[in-house]
Amino acid sequence: MNILIIGLGSIAKKHIIALRAINIDFKIYALRSNQNAFNEDGIENVFNLDEISVFFDFAIISNPTHLHYEFIEKLAKKGVDLFIEKPVIHSLDNYERLNSLVEENKIKTYVACNLRFHPCIKYLRKRLSENNLIINEVNVYCGSYLPDWRPGVNFRTIYSSNSSLGGGVHLDLFHELDYTVWLFGHPIVSKSFLRSASSLNIDSIDYANYILEYNTFNANIILNYFRRKPKREIEIVLENESWTIDLIKSEIKNDQDEILFQDPTFQIKDTYFDQLEYFISYLKSDKSPMNSLSESIEILKICLKND
Repeated sequence: MNILIIGLGSIAKKHIIALRAINIDFKIYALRSNQNAFNEDGIENVFNLDEISVFFDFAIISNPTHLHYEFIEKLAKKGVDLFIEKPVIHSLDNYERLNSLVEENKIKTYVACNLRFHPCIKYLRKRLSENNLIINEVNVYCGSYLPDWRPGVNFRTIYSSNSSLGGGVHLDLFHELDYTVWLFGHPIVSKSFLRSASSLNIDSIDYANYILEYNTFNANIILNYFRRKPKREIEIVLENESWTIDLIKSEIKNDQDEILFQDPTFQIKDTYFDQLEYFISYLKSDKSPMNSLSESIEILKICLKND
């Protein structure tokens, strides 16, 4: 397989590690903007998409979010299937045109929300589909400290801190909205509150609160960049008990402190392996994809809403 990578940053390198762990024969090409760009071991640099004669089996789009639209458009016109890092785009401007272009060119797409492959999320997906559970409330919380994300780098210079580059906690932590909708379905009504007012003093959104209304319960999602000790949890309040899902520990407990599920061997890198294996399998099949471009845009509509 010939694989093109757009954007050779930290996320792309995680995908490359995952590719090398999968038992397939492939060659990686990386589109570079600088002719003096360094050479990565085993990766061939390319500098102009229009001058490449190679047929690409698929492309990984992992450059800054505000550039996604441009490259989805370019590669869809060339008939290249797409593995797109979340969020799929940073704005809903002209999204219908992008959807139409992908459909007209019969492009297979997958938006990389790797937490769908987290063992706790997979366990919940199975339990929610197999059991007639009565849910009264769902609370989702994800908070961490942005300055700790990239040690040794001024956090105010990275894309997360800059709205013009597609930064913001609502986009960076898009996973929480994605898996909530994947687990419970699309809400009847959604409300949101997005703000930047913390001591971080950045211009991108650093706090987001979403309320999703379902037929018999509400889901509340809180995201932030300023929590010193990371926390990533889901609470599901059922008719007779509550579950607390700790995605960092990969553990699910009820309110009697009994362990319902745990995977002590889990490492987040496993999700990158699993989703690429899923995507490559999907490319070889006639099945409808999970989390296509159009599906992810529907969730993005909730994400970008600011009441």
